[in-house]
Amino acid sequence: MKYCYECGNKLINKELENEGIIPYCEKCGEYRFPIFSTAVSMIVENADKTKILLIQQYGKKNNVLVAGYINKGENAEAAVIREVMEETGLKVKTMYFNKSEYFKNTNTLMLNYSCTVEDESLDHLNTVEVDKAEWFTHEQAVDNIKKNSLAERFLLNYLNNL
Repeated sequence: MKYCYECGNKLINKELENEGIIPYCEKCGEYRFPIFSTAVSMIVENADKTKILLIQQYGKKNNVLVAGYINKGENAEAAVIREVMEETGLKVKTMYFNKSEYFKNTNTLMLNYSCTVEDESLDHLNTVEVDKAEWFTHEQAVDNIKKNSLAERFLLNYLNNL
């Protein structure tokens, strides 16, 4: 970050006790810590945890995990429930935090969860946000998820820790 997000003034580097060198706005008199987006991604499993839901979005043929940004004032767990419902129409029964990773491409901290849903019906799929959704066995999900992607890393980490 080179400029203050409040006033636009060029930032300088300044020592902050116990923090080190931090960007500082002389005009505002404030330290400016890095800003990034925060999002959730979900490994959505059926109730008996034998299948994983993968989706395709935005005209791309790659299978990825359900994901979405956390809204201002919303916690990550509420975002998981909301995003799964918004994109797939499925109700989350249980959820567990798995892993986080910073995704440089979109300046986003991704928080990955696994969750189980009440049923496998895709009758209420949000076709505005999701082009296609399909249930896969764990092995099929590994074979069909977008290769060399953050989604693949999250999925493999989850399955390796079962």
